[in-house]
Amino acid sequence: MSETTHDATVALGTGVSPEEGLTAAGLAARYGLTVSGARPSLAEYVRQLWDRRHFILAFSRAKLTAQYSQAKLGQLWQVATPLLNAAVYFFIFGMILKANRGLDHDVYIPFLVTGVFVFTFTQSSVMAGVRAISGNLGLVRALHFPRASLPISFALQQLQQLLYSMIVLFAVAAAFGSYPDLSWLLIVPVLVLQFLFNTGLALIFARAGSRTPDLAQLMPFVMRTWMYASGVMFSIPIFLADKPQWLANVLQLNPAAIYMDLMRFALIEGYGSENLPDHAWAVAGGWAALIALGGFVYFWKAEERYGRG
Repeated sequence: MSETTHDATVALGTGVSPEEGLTAAGLAARYGLTVSGARPSLAEYVRQLWDRRHFILAFSRAKLTAQYSQAKLGQLWQVATPLLNAAVYFFIFGMILKANRGLDHDVYIPFLVTGVFVFTFTQSSVMAGVRAISGNLGLVRALHFPRASLPISFALQQLQQLLYSMIVLFAVAAAFGSYPDLSWLLIVPVLVLQFLFNTGLALIFARAGSRTPDLAQLMPFVMRTWMYASGVMFSIPIFLADKPQWLANVLQLNPAAIYMDLMRFALIEGYGSENLPDHAWAVAGGWAALIALGGFVYFWKAEERYGRG
């Protein structure tokens, strides 16, 4: 663009730049720029996770192997730790406080060991989830990948650890007269439902822990309270027989108690369906679906904020 001056010379005009007046967002849109680490759509996020399924599995295996690498007994602690906990609980609650009332001796021992193993599965998944992002900031900031890979991997690690421990659990059940039969096949759907529930919890607490690191210090107290309220060491309907019925119903329908009772029902010969709350399988499935799907969406919504300080 040009114009003629009073002395007949020609002056060149600057014109208007096509970018003039555009906001930062407008400039980014004009040149096809996107936000680094922007949250993808939910469907795309699921696809990205599926593409990284091998990483999730390998990461969980590596964490499991490294967990006790400095201990002389190594992987034996995967089984020894819950067994020692069960022995302590049996001494305190079974022998001193008589929390085994209403249950035969041959039922109470596998009842207690099953409860400890199953609750430890949920407890460990939650505690690992709390630190999934905050404890791996170097990895989160260095590489681009769907962040849900981390809490899912930690939940998978705890499932693998439980599967190793199940060998001992089977041995304890058999030692007290509960031998393999068709009911043991129910163990598979129970573990699947509990794994989905635990994964959802790990995702929820991974997002919460990424913003509030102090949550990791609080959660042991929360988990201990949950354990005592879930009937790990005692039968809820028997122990609360003289209390209002609604209290026993609420405690039995909490997810930790549901998964423990279903596992006991599948595994222990003398633990019949009369010990289960009404619609136990439906409740277990409902908890798994609600927490797994809700936790996944809740975690995904903050995807672009993880690791940004």
